[in-house]
Amino acid sequence: MSLAQVAAAARRSAALPLTLAVAAIDVDGDECVGVDDGTVLPVASAAKLLLLAEVSRRLDTGELRAGQRVEILDADLADGTGLLRRLGRTGWTVEDLAWLTASVSDNTATNALLRLVGREATGDLAGQLGLAHLTLHDRVRDVRGPDLPPVFATGTARDLAHLVAHAVRGTLHAPPASARLLRWMRANTDHGLVPALIGHDPFAPGFPTPLPDGLLVANKTGTDTGVRADSGVIIGARRLAYAVVAHWDTALGASTERAAVHAIRDVGRTLAACAHRRAPA
Repeated sequence: MSLAQVAAAARRSAALPLTLAVAAIDVDGDECVGVDDGTVLPVASAAKLLLLAEVSRRLDTGELRAGQRVEILDADLADGTGLLRRLGRTGWTVEDLAWLTASVSDNTATNALLRLVGREATGDLAGQLGLAHLTLHDRVRDVRGPDLPPVFATGTARDLAHLVAHAVRGTLHAPPASARLLRWMRANTDHGLVPALIGHDPFAPGFPTPLPDGLLVANKTGTDTGVRADSGVIIGARRLAYAVVAHWDTALGASTERAAVHAIRDVGRTLAACAHRRAPA
């Protein structure tokens, strides 16, 4: 089954009042497709993958230690997704914060890690990986005033998919850093977008070794006002790195949000069908 079917699934949303950007890459082959995949959009917490990639790189180089203690400052605190602000401890390790960011998209943990490595470092890594449009503009905030960047992060579906492809290929920085990022992604608890209609076991052992007849998924989602994003990898007979980003005017109401989620899930179902079959010879 060709990845052209993924592009066709994305184009089925063309009549909807939203932008649906899609990128899919056969990690082990030459095939890749995109629909509006070069369009720069708000990508919400899906961009936390770039932060986690920089943290993983620094753990490889020794610039950070997994057990290094990080105090949570008042400036790090943010509502929204996550658990850390609701827990009693104030001291956490670098690896604790990475697991919290990856698994429940913890905004406070994200801010602490971003403070630790610096936003400029994430930009440098994006440049080294050829991700020209994936940018963290600011820390996560509960309220954004007129003097602040309007969104946490922007990027393209193409850049998000290529970031995941680097991790799958082991070229993020070095194979250990790549494998670590994939393990963190595997812990993500939000499977409500691309994986929602995919038959998969999120707890199957042996990741990323393919299952004989099933699929494995590792991903990172993003949710914000008028934004739903999902970037990850589906592993079956093929390994497909993907990113799907939906953006719409919230004045259109809840029905447009539901349409965006359905469109993303439809793309996910098609990605799964492609991952089940080997690439055409």
